[in-house]
Amino acid sequence: MKGMMTMSGQQSVEQLSINTIRTLAMDAVQAANSGHPGTPMALAPLAYCLWNRFLRYDPGDPGWPNRDRFVLSVGHASMLLYAILHLCEIKEIGDGHESTDELAVTLDDIKRFRQLDSKCPGHPEQHCTTGVETTTGPLGQGLANSVGMAIAQRWMTRYFNRPGFDVIDYDVFSLCGDGCLMEGVSSEAASLAGHLKLSNLCWVYDNNRITIEGKTALAFSEDVAARFRAYGWNVSHVDDANDLESLTQAFDSFKNQTEGPSLIIVDSHIAFGAPNKQDTHGAHGEPLGEDEIRLTKKNYGWPEEAKFLVPEDVLAHFRSGIGARGKAERNAWTTMFRAYKEKYPELADQLSKMECRQLPESWDKELPEFPADPKGVASRASSGKVLNAIAKEVPWLIGGSADLAPSTKTLLTFEGAGDFQAGSEGGRNMHFGVREHAMGSILSGMALSKVRPYGAGFLIFSDYGRPAIRLAAMMKVPVIYVFTHDSISLGEDGPTHQPIEHLASLRAIPDLMVIRPGDANEVVEAWRVIMELQRQPVILVLTRQAIPTLDRTRYAPASGLAKGAYVLADAEDGKPEVLLLASGSEVSLCVEAYEELKRQGIHARVVSMPAWRLFEQQSQEYRDSVLPPEVTARVSVEQATTFGWSKYVGLTGTSLGIDTYGASAPFKDLLNHFGFTVDQVVAAAKQQLETAVNAEVR
Repeated sequence: MKGMMTMSGQQSVEQLSINTIRTLAMDAVQAANSGHPGTPMALAPLAYCLWNRFLRYDPGDPGWPNRDRFVLSVGHASMLLYAILHLCEIKEIGDGHESTDELAVTLDDIKRFRQLDSKCPGHPEQHCTTGVETTTGPLGQGLANSVGMAIAQRWMTRYFNRPGFDVIDYDVFSLCGDGCLMEGVSSEAASLAGHLKLSNLCWVYDNNRITIEGKTALAFSEDVAARFRAYGWNVSHVDDANDLESLTQAFDSFKNQTEGPSLIIVDSHIAFGAPNKQDTHGAHGEPLGEDEIRLTKKNYGWPEEAKFLVPEDVLAHFRSGIGARGKAERNAWTTMFRAYKEKYPELADQLSKMECRQLPESWDKELPEFPADPKGVASRASSGKVLNAIAKEVPWLIGGSADLAPSTKTLLTFEGAGDFQAGSEGGRNMHFGVREHAMGSILSGMALSKVRPYGAGFLIFSDYGRPAIRLAAMMKVPVIYVFTHDSISLGEDGPTHQPIEHLASLRAIPDLMVIRPGDANEVVEAWRVIMELQRQPVILVLTRQAIPTLDRTRYAPASGLAKGAYVLADAEDGKPEVLLLASGSEVSLCVEAYEELKRQGIHARVVSMPAWRLFEQQSQEYRDSVLPPEVTARVSVEQATTFGWSKYVGLTGTSLGIDTYGASAPFKDLLNHFGFTVDQVVAAAKQQLETAVNAEVR
């Protein structure tokens, strides 16, 4: 309910605003009978202070490119964010990416907290709620995302800004808790942020000393301030989360900081004001209970029986605060951008294209074409050439690796590419260090800021970054992951470095595109697909070893990759007896087997299947034309687990793969040992034909 209150004489409108945040959180969690009320109650003053006094943000245009970013890394405190989005009257962004007249979060949405199809899910979801900058919940992810946002700002500042035209200079704020700082991803991200001296980044640490199990002292006793100073951060301390003036001073100090990121440690009381739940872990993950809510509201001077009460004075106060300030700042920026567009039309056009996830018209003009070569080239090497050709034409394509650029071939080597470092933030080559988890999360933050990021590593180490990859897929952000050393063929490094289950595991993540190209020209076509994706992350899986570049005058064009799977080599009459299915380096093996079967008078078809999800998006007619249902003799070949291939070979088909771990040996010895030979593929095809004939006889 909305209504007038007579409490303005009893407490200031600021305190009234703070208590509105608190009571909305309490009521929503209680109505859902699920959620976390304690942190929103503790940090309502902080959220109020940051949003209404500092945040450069226009509620009427939440997609404004130069808005400050607020990331709720402590995602279980989602009601803190939903309450502030409602009170600030953030407008909904429609399907056309324009602001509408509708509120992003209505009071009815809050009443339906944690309910099916509510815009207030249990943890903030970027694709679900306007005003939520990134999806958080798994602790620490939001912190690393915020580092990516700060990095993106730094690069855009160097690339787009000109004297008198600071078109991009936003700040990034992230709110975290004890759990966020215990997670390893935050340590990785904080270390890199300190190294890069990201003075546009501010983390606020809610030091409430409570976790789900009890006091943090059970497992967490380090000196957080000393740790962050060692990272190169500026650290300040606010002794009382209710002290608005101390909070204001801390944020002012951050705004004036130019030498590195800032950490503000804020001491708070979880479930502040609750007579029986304050400072207890009972307020962390469950409703307070109706009786405790009434007592707490009494402590706040709030009508004890009122639920979802939003005083009109509070809405008016936010309108005159962030509403008026944000609109004025955005209007001033819009005026500046008009002048910028007149003086620097090319840069303005690039910024607009980047914001809309569009590509320059000439982005693919330098893509190479690889001649047939039986010796071939490693797909990581051909990918490096393609990546450099594209990056020359797409200035906002930036990225790097987890200390593996020489191996993954992802270094941008053209003139002017440069390294992204403190003091040279215009560089295009990121150096993430040995921090795979943070790299993945940072890439998501960069993508959410509209640059096009890529990150590289060995496929085996995708395990370290999997949480970030999953969240990128959930958010549908177009991050590019380049994973090389994709199979046992990496050789002597042995089973610790040889991926087995990884392809199947990554293919299982919803909305994640996985592409494993079969030769250099399929690599080219894979990058064509990748660059056109606007709302989907993609994993490009590449070889360490050289693989043949197929003769496309004899076999089908590599452009067939655009449909996920295609007929590469076919029976002369187009009526195959047996299908050979493969991805990546095993495609050329199947081609060799096809030629041998052909010499023996057996009609085979080779189907290159680099991107299963893309294939599943095609029409049933196309899929049946590639994999005719009447042809049941089928063999799949992939240097990985056989898990998943039964969908394509059927219950009676044969899958040549590896369902154990690999071994340490030269890769050619491993191929023989594990049966990745022409003879084995031919034998499997013949066995499949025999099985199919016997089945017909029966």
